[in-house]
Amino acid sequence: MRRAPRPAAAARRRAPGRPRGPTAARAAVRPLTERLQKMLARAGLASRREAEVWIRAGRLTVNGRTATLGARVAPHDEVRLDGRLVRAHAAPARARAFVCHRSPGEPLRTPADPGDPAAGETPRTALLERLPRRSGRRFIAVSPMPRPDGGLELVTSDGELALHLQRAVHSLRSEFSVRVRGELSAPQLEGIRGGALDSGAQLAVERCEAGGGEAANRWYALTVRGASGRQVRQLFERQGALVSRVLRTQLGPVMLERTLARGRFRELTQAERRALLPGPAAPPGV
Repeated sequence: MRRAPRPAAAARRRAPGRPRGPTAARAAVRPLTERLQKMLARAGLASRREAEVWIRAGRLTVNGRTATLGARVAPHDEVRLDGRLVRAHAAPARARAFVCHRSPGEPLRTPADPGDPAAGETPRTALLERLPRRSGRRFIAVSPMPRPDGGLELVTSDGELALHLQRAVHSLRSEFSVRVRGELSAPQLEGIRGGALDSGAQLAVERCEAGGGEAANRWYALTVRGASGRQVRQLFERQGALVSRVLRTQLGPVMLERTLARGRFRELTQAERRALLPGPAAPPGV
């Protein structure tokens, strides 16, 4: 007569989701891996997109072999960039991000080439190099303003957070102060409010109005959704305006306070982080 299975053995057989056989054994010893570009972004060395460019250029090796797109690495793997060992530190519990007030013309980082014409104008320590070093080795600017312009800059040392923020800014409402020579006519203002760009793309302009000025210069306040500083400059120049300066004063919920002097920075608050990356858009740790 067939004996009934013991209760404990029957429970083990009935347990749902319990892996069996050699597959389970391999899974138990398989090291945790992640894509190479994600590891580099987590280490604060580059954004994922920039890391992919490095991989395509053959600048990265894994355990002595040239890396390819899609390569995965484990904690014990030896990763080198241009022959130099990459040390992937564990990501902090909460990635840090900063709001910076950049002066027009001030570079975000020191030019690598001493022969760069801008190198002679570079201050002793560039803006991103003045941020706390304990926050990361390389800071990434999110939708940075063009070099001649300035105002609010959003930066982080966490590549994963930078990627999520970069996607988020395309739908955020931003405010700019634009200085032009002379007063704009009604047709020019109407054309700016139309939001047309050279590429045929259409910006969602919500407001464009005079903001004062003196002598030959006039300031205009612009509120637009998902626009970069370069697009704002083009928007005015398409209407024949002679633009001398564009300053970003607000990016989504983040404002450039009058108390934050040029060249200074502050850490993004938790409330601002949640407002920038609501719900499922936020990466772990935000």
